[in-house]
Amino acid sequence: MAGGDEVLVEERLRELGDRLRGPVRLKSDLLTEARHGLLDAVEAYREGGLSAAEAQRRAVTEFGSPAQLAPAYQAELAVGALRGLALRVVTVAAVAIVAGDLTWQGASWSDGPRPPAGYLLLSASMDWLWITAFVLAAAGLLVATSAARWGVPGGAVLNRAVGASLTGVLVLAAAAGAGLFAWSMGLWEAALTWPPMIIGAVVATAALLWIGRAARYWLTASLTTAR
Repeated sequence: MAGGDEVLVEERLRELGDRLRGPVRLKSDLLTEARHGLLDAVEAYREGGLSAAEAQRRAVTEFGSPAQLAPAYQAELAVGALRGLALRVVTVAAVAIVAGDLTWQGASWSDGPRPPAGYLLLSASMDWLWITAFVLAAAGLLVATSAARWGVPGGAVLNRAVGASLTGVLVLAAAAGAGLFAWSMGLWEAALTWPPMIIGAVVATAALLWIGRAARYWLTASLTTAR
């Protein structure tokens, strides 16, 4: 079919796409799949003797209106957004749990006076926050996989509950990490020039930005589904 003969199909897909919010790649994949289905339907009607214009009108009518289709597509985007967020958190949390103490090993101040109790509490909370994030991310993967394969009653509610909890824990972990780093700079002047500390801060910031982008996709997809 020539590109000029696809006006109605592209218009319907554009209207649908304008209603959807979520991960860019997944949204593009869903619309591409819809386009292929519509073009197959148009081709079938053309082979049945209909004109190009009438074949398109039939195909888009049977496809459904954007208002009818958007909820199902948006729900799939929300599931995909939770899966993407959870995968990133599992990756970062595993590294943070295992390698979190490496920034301190060999530091000139590690054998010095014991840090304040509040500092130790904040440091311990970082471990627990990332462990909690890992567990919630694993639950998010389970919810997303179950919803994608079999459908889960109340899946949208579970998606929002797990995603909101995970996002909240990530915000706390980011705040605790920033506070711990700033406190470390205040306690040990040598930390300002300690390479593992500097590298750790850069890597942690990049990881949080990476996760933050996925969290933003999940938030917009989930809120759009909830409307």
